[in-house]
Amino acid sequence: MNIEYHKWYSPNIGRDMEFKVYGHAGKPVVVFPSSGGSFYEYEDFGMIGACRPFIEDGKIQVFTVASVDKEAWLSKEHSFQHRGWMANNYDRYICNEVTPYIRERTGYHKFMSTGCSMGAYHALNFYLRHPDIFDQCVALSGLYDLGFSVGDYMDDNVYYNSPVHYLPNLEDPWYLDQYREGDLIICAGQGAWEAETLVDTYAIRDTIEKKGIPARIEIWGDDVAHDWPWWKIQMPYFLNLLGY
Repeated sequence: MNIEYHKWYSPNIGRDMEFKVYGHAGKPVVVFPSSGGSFYEYEDFGMIGACRPFIEDGKIQVFTVASVDKEAWLSKEHSFQHRGWMANNYDRYICNEVTPYIRERTGYHKFMSTGCSMGAYHALNFYLRHPDIFDQCVALSGLYDLGFSVGDYMDDNVYYNSPVHYLPNLEDPWYLDQYREGDLIICAGQGAWEAETLVDTYAIRDTIEKKGIPARIEIWGDDVAHDWPWWKIQMPYFLNLLGY
């Protein structure tokens, strides 16, 4: 398997940002890390191994990016305003730096977003905010209401980064028409540490059903925990369902 490490200075973040690439061809898959995780955790926790057949067969090419969550929505020190500002800087990093690189490298115009836990939040949020970049999403065990970070506080940066809040009010056909042509998969279990993710998953399910957005929302059994062993099962399963 082709594996590469890359790093460059990001003017949007103000420091070097790292990522890894796995594979030589196929649909670009952008992986966002879990809560406080790194760009190399997808490999360390066995997810690259679980997806190896798809990567080695040239069906997908995986790009595991870093996050700034500890300075944004997972920060315990910064103000709510700073968290939103940093989140928007990260949005520009992905859209204006990582996206052109992947497009030039692969020839693909649109990608898949995916992630587990906090990575699932990013995967869904980027899919919804940027359907011109992401036309597929596999979100595993995510929280989609930024109340987990800011409580009842609300401003524009929070609202427009909290899918549970902005999606019900979104009526722009430019977005909705692209969602209806995309592939959206959201999954949560009913086991340990999944209770809060179930609440947000049901909320998103209700909204997309009302808007006529096709999606596959799967709720797995009460033995399915918020943990890597289950995500290693889920990701290949959903790649197969998507036809890879």
